[in-house]
Amino acid sequence: MKGTSIVLMLAALGGAVSAHAQMLRPGLWELTTSQMEVEGKPLPDLQVMLGQLRNLPPEQRAMMEQVLAKQGITVGGNGIRSCLTPEQVRTDDIPLQDPQSGCTQRITERNGNIWKFSFTCPKAQGAGQATFLSDREFTTQVAGTFNTSGVTQKGSMNTRALWLGAECGSVKPRQ
Repeated sequence: MKGTSIVLMLAALGGAVSAHAQMLRPGLWELTTSQMEVEGKPLPDLQVMLGQLRNLPPEQRAMMEQVLAKQGITVGGNGIRSCLTPEQVRTDDIPLQDPQSGCTQRITERNGNIWKFSFTCPKAQGAGQATFLSDREFTTQVAGTFNTSGVTQKGSMNTRALWLGAECGSVKPRQ
């Protein structure tokens, strides 16, 4: 799978897991992924994929970073960084990605610190579960289908999100 497709899969699937509202602190969050699979085949570690992104030709890298930035995602540190506003964490819903992306997300079940959710985007759909370990950390498991190259594929991944601090710096919040 090309690096571009991998980054698009991260954007599609990662957007669905990056913000489950009321139990979280506002500010800068870093998401790292593990056990990523496409069609039952493991993908390289996130660090390898981020290295591939960094090694793309400048125009292609800028395009990929722009796609991610429009979804409120910045590559940095050990993973993907996202900024949540106080307004986003006060809602009782999932802050959507770029409203013009065509994605919808909804919580399908809440049971204590475990929330189940589904998402549908023009090129991805699926479901997952978030487990809130504290207001500074949560994990997710997501499975779905995506189509970044004209072929529909099944994918899954686990994510761990850690709160880095109240200030987001240069990372812009999702709209």
